[in-house]
Amino acid sequence: METAPLTTAFDDIRPLNDSEVPQAINELIASDGLWNALRYIAPEATNREALTERMRACQTKAQFQSTIGYETVLDIARRTTFSLTLSGRSRLPKGNTPCTFISNHRDIVLDAAFLNVLLFDAGHGMTQIAIGDNLLIQPWIRLLVRLNNSFIVKRNVSARQLLDNSRTLSAYIRHTLRETHESLWIAQREGRAKDSNDHTQTSVLKMLCMAGPTDNLMANLMELNIVPIAISYEYDPCDYLKAREFQLKRDNPGYTKTERDDLLSMETGIMGNKGRVHFAIGSPLNDTLRTLDPAMPRNELFAAVATAIDRDIYAHYRFYPGNHVAYDLLHRTLRFRMNYDLRDKARFEAYLQSRIDRIDLPGKDEAYLRTKLLEMYANPLKNHWDTKSE
Repeated sequence: METAPLTTAFDDIRPLNDSEVPQAINELIASDGLWNALRYIAPEATNREALTERMRACQTKAQFQSTIGYETVLDIARRTTFSLTLSGRSRLPKGNTPCTFISNHRDIVLDAAFLNVLLFDAGHGMTQIAIGDNLLIQPWIRLLVRLNNSFIVKRNVSARQLLDNSRTLSAYIRHTLRETHESLWIAQREGRAKDSNDHTQTSVLKMLCMAGPTDNLMANLMELNIVPIAISYEYDPCDYLKAREFQLKRDNPGYTKTERDDLLSMETGIMGNKGRVHFAIGSPLNDTLRTLDPAMPRNELFAAVATAIDRDIYAHYRFYPGNHVAYDLLHRTLRFRMNYDLRDKARFEAYLQSRIDRIDLPGKDEAYLRTKLLEMYANPLKNHWDTKSE
């Protein structure tokens, strides 16, 4: 089958083509929204005249991503993390073989941005990034993410549109792996797991396989070269916003977030303290796929693959004192008492209270909010040990 030109087949979801970069940069430079955001995100690094000159020097997406994008994210990491580290480099595909990175999802913007910085430093090359169109709140944001090599996942559409969009997205992902030989990052589920109870949605796997070249589901999965990644933040800057949303949904089942809520989550995630942040490259999924029975029913196979991704992510989490304290407080146990001291416990309890204090709600239920916060920090540890004991 002839591959449709990228410029026409995927125009409404693809990143920019390199030929479109100069015009896009000029439009960004003319956008007040960009400069307002940069003054907020990186005030010390924003010399408008110098940055304008450096942006105009970028003629390709790769140049923009590896200079402006890289340096901006690195500056955010320096100011908002204690450390940003990567393990599992030896498990990266050899020879820059393109792969599909699938990770748990904590931060709207920085999960993929941090990963690209770490992969670039490891010599692997940056990935294309999946981003939901619900986050492209302003035209300059849409332009920036497409310039930064992101492709767009359409959300909040009808059931028929969802099916058509999923087919197009699946075809785009296959095209990128086969034709442009680029790796991609996609979250294991739609949206963040706000309670940190990370599970791969089979709907994501089904979408990935919709444009597979054969009727052999196992072969279609293996062609994706899926590599799980475990992301661990010592502190989640949006934890109090997530807890607030849990209570709002509890008290009003019809509650839905606004664009302002998404924007606040992006701003808070970027600017808030994260402590230590670690990314762990997991084992290439094809090794596990070879052990599965390809004759099992389709839905059972998707469930088995989702479980395999989950187990790999759970195995590669990195834990901090707060995770151990949260588990023991939540479950009223001393199971992990040897993993923290009294100062760690007091520090984390003070942190919890400071997050609860930031929540402004009518009928604020502090006990409920505390439980939801504890779950966010305890669930990764619970999943890790539950899986190990199986």
